Amino acid sequence: MSDSDSTRPVSRRTFISKTAGASLVLGLAGRTHAATAAPTPSAAPISPAAPAWPLVNATDETALIEVLRSGRWGRTAGGKRVATFEADFARRMKARHCIATSSGTTALLTALGALNIGPGDEVIMPAYTFVATFNSITASFALPVFADTEAATFQVDPKSVAAALTPATRLFLPVHIGGSPADLDTLATLARSRSLPLIEDACQAPLAEWRGQPVGTQGLGGCFSFQASKNLTAGEGGAILTNDDTFADLCYNYHTPGGGRPAPSFGRGANYRLTEFQAALLVSQMARLESQAQTRDANAAHLSALLRQIPGITPAALTPGSTRSAWHLYMFRYEAKAFSGLLRAKFIQALAKQGVAVSSGYTRLNTSAHVLALAENPHYQRIYGKSALKTWIERNACPVNDRLVEEALWLPQTKLLTDRAEMERIASVIADVQKRSGDLARA
Repeated sequence: MSDSDSTRPVSRRTFISKTAGASLVLGLAGRTHAATAAPTPSAAPISPAAPAWPLVNATDETALIEVLRSGRWGRTAGGKRVATFEADFARRMKARHCIATSSGTTALLTALGALNIGPGDEVIMPAYTFVATFNSITASFALPVFADTEAATFQVDPKSVAAALTPATRLFLPVHIGGSPADLDTLATLARSRSLPLIEDACQAPLAEWRGQPVGTQGLGGCFSFQASKNLTAGEGGAILTNDDTFADLCYNYHTPGGGRPAPSFGRGANYRLTEFQAALLVSQMARLESQAQTRDANAAHLSALLRQIPGITPAALTPGSTRSAWHLYMFRYEAKAFSGLLRAKFIQALAKQGVAVSSGYTRLNTSAHVLALAENPHYQRIYGKSALKTWIERNACPVNDRLVEEALWLPQTKLLTDRAEMERIASVIADVQKRSGDLARA
């Protein structure tokens, strides 16, 4: 990310693609300075960019060529790779069922379609998330209702979810932002108390865990994405996990024309099938998913220990009950007051000049032009009424999230695939910028 574009909001997937370097070799034997050691500004040479993403090896190439030569490029053409991936992913995530889809968004669309979510229904979702969560709800002409954020964790606030409930609420759709679990105990308890389903948007969170159990099955099901920036990727792709036999059949029938499994029909469906090429890549990529996750775990822990020593820098906390993050994003908050009032945009520029690319993350989705346009949509006005949509805009106020989007910063998951020395360099650069913040603020 260049100095010229570092002040503009950058999407998560664009940020990760821009910060991935050309090298496929990971240096994993870095220096082992103690986590309690103070960062040393003078020891901060500019390092190579984060590893290229995705990482590719001969196994990936062989898998694709085998599918190509087989002539069986899809599930309906007799291919077996999709079923193999579904079984492998379900086993790794300790779920009974997996239904592979063409993207994370179509996984969400399938889950909502299987529940027959539609006009007049309200779905509660976080304010701090990617727009695909919102779009998956509006595709069914249901009404997305925003819940506020916990600043400390970046995750949806269960108290705000409870406050957003109405008789029209049909679904909770929490998102595990950055790959870290939301408060699933509280959210699942709240959902059960109202006899409402809970679907986890776990698109950023493969291998994340809640109380030792991989995410995706704490409620009725969970949706995952294998888009190009994701920790497990096939360029595009998605999956739904569930332990519920009936829901699995409903999702399967919805995602493939004509269905085929013994489940009731709502007269709705689509074609969201994963191809054999994507499945072959995913099976191959899964072989190194855990080792990459362990590298991210170690580097994230070390970086957090270092950053906590810098006043004004606060790493995102894991929600109590979260036993593992997927670390799709390393998120932290920046307090300008601790940096002589240095604007966040100038802080980002200063880091970029020393080879540390960070993103300012999501903007205010709940007040974006895309979301507000829903109130002017003639179909929505016929379904909900103009007056109700005006009230809906007011209901979507999220003051904590408004502040968070002004303080948030991200490092991409690829940066956590470097080494311990790079974590120390990042902390050192931030400490150096803090020392020079008065001059930088006046510049």
